[in-house]
Amino acid sequence: MRAGERIVVNEALIAAYQAASSPHSIRALKSDLQAFDLWCRRHNRIALPATPETMADYLDSRAEKGSKPASLGRYKASIAKIHLLLDLKDPTPASLVKLRLQAIRRRLGTSQKQARPLRFKGAVRNVECDEPRGLNVRALLESCGEDLPGLRDRALLSTGYDTGLRASELVAVEVGHIIEAIDPEARLLSIARSKGDQEGEGATAYLSPRTVRAIAAWLEAAGIEAGPVFCRVNVRRYKARAAVRGRRIDSISGREAWDLRKTLSKPAVPARVEYDVGEGALHPSSVGPIYRSMIQRAFDAGALADLTTDDLTRLLKGISAHSTRVGLNQDLFTSGEDLAGIMDALRWKSPRMPLAYNRNLAAEQGAAGRLMAKIG
Repeated sequence: MRAGERIVVNEALIAAYQAASSPHSIRALKSDLQAFDLWCRRHNRIALPATPETMADYLDSRAEKGSKPASLGRYKASIAKIHLLLDLKDPTPASLVKLRLQAIRRRLGTSQKQARPLRFKGAVRNVECDEPRGLNVRALLESCGEDLPGLRDRALLSTGYDTGLRASELVAVEVGHIIEAIDPEARLLSIARSKGDQEGEGATAYLSPRTVRAIAAWLEAAGIEAGPVFCRVNVRRYKARAAVRGRRIDSISGREAWDLRKTLSKPAVPARVEYDVGEGALHPSSVGPIYRSMIQRAFDAGALADLTTDDLTRLLKGISAHSTRVGLNQDLFTSGEDLAGIMDALRWKSPRMPLAYNRNLAAEQGAAGRLMAKIG
């Protein structure tokens, strides 16, 4: 980074920070600092140590280019962190920075875009009795093929919905993490570490019989006995080839390469698909695209019959790896679970996010919503 003075790096402090932080946190810090340094170089500013004016101007610039207040808060925290680690004066507590950030929040608002939920039966009032409608997990699971990618995707989505795991936590699931439950058809999932549990206190999630069957079918077909459950599947597709009759030897002219194999006939070869299961786990960034591909395939197969093409296009834009977490959160709310139960099931440390995910449902099912339903 562009420095305005000689900086002495405390290697022990940097090493301690790396040991205390998750790989994701380190990657995020590195990405934020690279972006800040690039902006400083383009605008002839000093990145280390940064002045409050530089910090405030940078946040304004990122806001003008579309960054949301939540992202600006992260950028601010990253720049504060590097100043702390390098024993430099932190510019972020300055009144100028606070007021400029407050002005941005006032102008843009602080609401965050929420991932579109993937609920088990879709947008229903009664999760037990109502028939599935719209975009729903049940239809996606039933539409999965019986080939290796289909078996893996079914197990991935079913596990993601049951547990509400984040993408990084979902791909970290290993065979040894699945343990017996009181119900012989169900299982429990031991979660060694999560975003809200960086010190590894551990947690446990429930795996339904539906998910247990899906995981077992995938593991058996893929030949996985240990290690990551959700691995990459490499697909190789070969086109069909028509039969080729061998040529008469006297038809091979002297102007072409002589090869006796030209006289041999070749049988027709049908099209085929081959799969290779990788040893490594899926990357967290692949979970969202897998979900979107499953939705597209289910729609193409007619499994989401009450959705139009325009509906599908609109819905796909909001689907991410977080959609199953939001969907489970909303289904728990709709089924009558209280906030404490929802927080425990999804391992929330604060009620802020579960309340935000259920804000629209709470309005619809609240006092005013119940009254309007009665009076028509």
